Amino acid sequence: MGSGMQVMVGISNDMLATLSSSAMASDLWVRQNVSRYIVKGGVDIRYVAVGNEPFLSSYAGQYESYVMPALLNLQQSLAKANLAGYVKLVVPCNADAYESALPSQGAFRPELTQIITQIVSFLNSNGSPFVVNIYPFLSLYANADFPQEYAFFEGTTHAVTDGPNVYYNAFDGNFDTLIAALSKLGYGQMPIVIGEVGWPTDGAIGANLTAARVFNQGLINHVLSNKGTPLRPGVPPVDIYLFSLLDEGAKSVLPGNFERHWGIFSFDGQAKYALKLGSGNKLLKNARNVQYLPSRWCVANPSTDLSEVTNHIKLACSVADCTTLNYGGSCNAIGAKGNISYAFNSYYQLQMQNSQSCDFDGLGMVTFLDPSVGDCRFVVGLTDVSSSSFRPNLHHGISTDSDVSLCIRHPLKAKAYC
Repeated sequence: MGSGMQVMVGISNDMLATLSSSAMASDLWVRQNVSRYIVKGGVDIRYVAVGNEPFLSSYAGQYESYVMPALLNLQQSLAKANLAGYVKLVVPCNADAYESALPSQGAFRPELTQIITQIVSFLNSNGSPFVVNIYPFLSLYANADFPQEYAFFEGTTHAVTDGPNVYYNAFDGNFDTLIAALSKLGYGQMPIVIGEVGWPTDGAIGANLTAARVFNQGLINHVLSNKGTPLRPGVPPVDIYLFSLLDEGAKSVLPGNFERHWGIFSFDGQAKYALKLGSGNKLLKNARNVQYLPSRWCVANPSTDLSEVTNHIKLACSVADCTTLNYGGSCNAIGAKGNISYAFNSYYQLQMQNSQSCDFDGLGMVTFLDPSVGDCRFVVGLTDVSSSSFRPNLHHGISTDSDVSLCIRHPLKAKAYC
């Protein structure tokens, strides 16, 4: 509140059924989550995201019938609150909503054509952009044959030629596939917002600090250059949300262990790497006056028999985040005792360094020597648990409270970066 930062508020997919069937529920949601905050000195809410990737192919159509009725109800609720001209409804889509071998041949999945046409018509009539989430990292992660350099913006020997157009990076190719798909529906000039784009720093091969910095910096430079794409030269996206502000230590790892490591900042508000956000010296700034717990760690006791440690590790890692220990993670190569110590310490810090939480039936011990090894960091928790994102947060997805993204607004469109 009072920051001037423009905000997109999200509605989770599991709320769509209720909002689609009840105008009263829609009115209540708008009152509780939008209009009560739009006051003098309040929150500058610009968008409401209706669902999060509701047409994802893995959902098998589970939310499709709810999206359009929910949009209509929410639009009426915003109108009743005199906010319909200011707060815009959007439906963030995953890039799997459209497909093609070449960008110019882009088309929405056949089973989505009707519903997407209705939604795009609604968005267009209400002055809303089309919001899409694009992840070149996921293309690289899912396909061993995907050329790695094509995922970045540094140039490639695997450029894609599409008639007169040549694509040197996956982002532009994906973006123009969407343009072509929208054009087939008669909306080729629709403004586009990138709702999520980023690169994880851990949890998989190719997910590391260097790659994340190179990708995000390359993306920012590319967008701010005003080059646009072959199908939209000189017209970059209206807004881009870098995913994400912070790591999420309790997020589902069903897609992969990297899901907990998208943050540009670590849990303690410290930038993981340098990132220049625009012209001048707009660099990331670390959180100040962070209050850490004492500098002590819980590790495996070297004088004990660790053969019975398995259940203790399972307990620790069921509560704390141990994904960096897995293949491709930054702590994957620290050895068996290192793995045990990492699991013990992650649990210990999460329990606010409670002495009993380092017991593990005598297998753990407290040390005052930092056991971090190379890129594998053994953390120290924060004192203020109420504000610590290191505590498990069981909300997942862009449409819940736990996810926060950095927004890069094009300099020709607004005065500030957020």
